[in-house]
Amino acid sequence: MNTGSVVVRRSLGRQLRALRDGANKTSADVNASGIASKTKLQRIEAGSGPIKMADARALCWLYGADAAVTEKLAELALNTTTEGWWEDYGDVMPRWFGLYIELETAASSISTYDAELIHGLLQTPAYHRAVFEADVDLTPDLADREVKLRADRQKAAYDRNPPLQITAVLGEGALLRMVGGPEAMDEQRWHLRALSEQSNVDVYILPWNVGAHSGMKGAFTILGFDRPDDPDVVYVETLTGGRYVEQAKMLQRYRRNLASIQAQAITIKEYLE
Repeated sequence: MNTGSVVVRRSLGRQLRALRDGANKTSADVNASGIASKTKLQRIEAGSGPIKMADARALCWLYGADAAVTEKLAELALNTTTEGWWEDYGDVMPRWFGLYIELETAASSISTYDAELIHGLLQTPAYHRAVFEADVDLTPDLADREVKLRADRQKAAYDRNPPLQITAVLGEGALLRMVGGPEAMDEQRWHLRALSEQSNVDVYILPWNVGAHSGMKGAFTILGFDRPDDPDVVYVETLTGGRYVEQAKMLQRYRRNLASIQAQAITIKEYLE
């Protein structure tokens, strides 16, 4: 299973952006050259999709890069097209979520907050089937595919060595809403308790009685990466898409937000006792 193509794409995108800035070229200049539209250039620099060797070479030429740099970046482009296990689920997984799955597969840590929904990596089959069956846009066949996708996603996360580090803060409402019915939720709560016994998983519950808190503006996930040249990413999901935040100042705000929420929360073990 490949875990590196998204890392390579992000690195290549940042290096091409640095060359463009160094050459004092704007996205309008690139568009005028005929090499890439503004939208395509944005995708390349964000590392949100494969990058053709020809495009990398052409951009290097436009930016005045020397032969050594051009060859290095062209070789990186060659390694941005490797497919992962998630490619088999194009029928049920939109492209914007495919990028998240690829980032999740490459990440070394995930820290997440959600007031109402248990994170996908922590869900039981009964819970996530009930979530999918509540989706008005899914047929029963597609719901079955979604369940299979979720199972494969969890397997990819938990079969790693070293293990993926997971920290989840859930609002108390996520445990009280009867998703799938009382038996399913009882199973889900104790599944969270069992997962928290693993050294790489921490689950916290933010009780109702804490009152107002810094997470009331919405759910988010912070994906962390070991490589210093591969910055962390904040993922915020909506009904029709996902937003990816990499700016250092914004990342710091989300980290402070999560730390504040976690400081008010209790462990799943404390909550269930």
